[in-house]
Amino acid sequence: MIAIVDYGVGNLFSLKSSLAAIGAEAIVTGDADVLRQADKIILPGVGAFGDAAAKLRATGLDTVVIEEAKAGKPLMGICLGMQMLFEKSYEYGEHDGLGLIRGAVRPIDDLTKGTMKIPHIGWNALAFPEGKEKDPVFRYINEGDHVYFVHSFCGVDCDDALIAYTDYGAKITAAVADGNVCGMQFHPEKSGKVGLAILAAFCGCDPASIGK
Repeated sequence: MIAIVDYGVGNLFSLKSSLAAIGAEAIVTGDADVLRQADKIILPGVGAFGDAAAKLRATGLDTVVIEEAKAGKPLMGICLGMQMLFEKSYEYGEHDGLGLIRGAVRPIDDLTKGTMKIPHIGWNALAFPEGKEKDPVFRYINEGDHVYFVHSFCGVDCDDALIAYTDYGAKITAAVADGNVCGMQFHPEKSGKVGLAILAAFCGCDPASIGK
């Protein structure tokens, strides 16, 4: 079973529908015991980092997510959920993240120097870092496949964990991973067959039925 963390932030039911499309059993839950019983966890998120982090901590689920991840349970963060995996965010102040991925979150403008439209909204190609094997979460897709982004902030100082990036006036972190923990800056649930294939790889589902 895949547990989608419900802490009042995120497009939860769109994500659940995408998981249903690949044959994954999923539940949207804010129950700590259900998260502990789940085989894998997905942490979604939209909006401002500080508000989302405060809501997650108010539920006490931040501790559960950290404990389960450190115990080896597969965890995927999506969009703001990915950003919350980092140590820090500098979105309108300084905020602590979950500390599961080394690095920080900063404005895209810091990288592009005001040359690109913010927020970054739209379809962009994924590129994989040279010298690294393709991460297993991308085993059903190819470099150059397009996915859908909606964000104004991005991960930085995370080269060790970087598994994909995109070109948006600069090299923008698209995905990170460290062991059993991974994060997608883009929205796989909004990225068509490519996104479903990524979710299938994470969930351990057969991608053959996608699009049928």
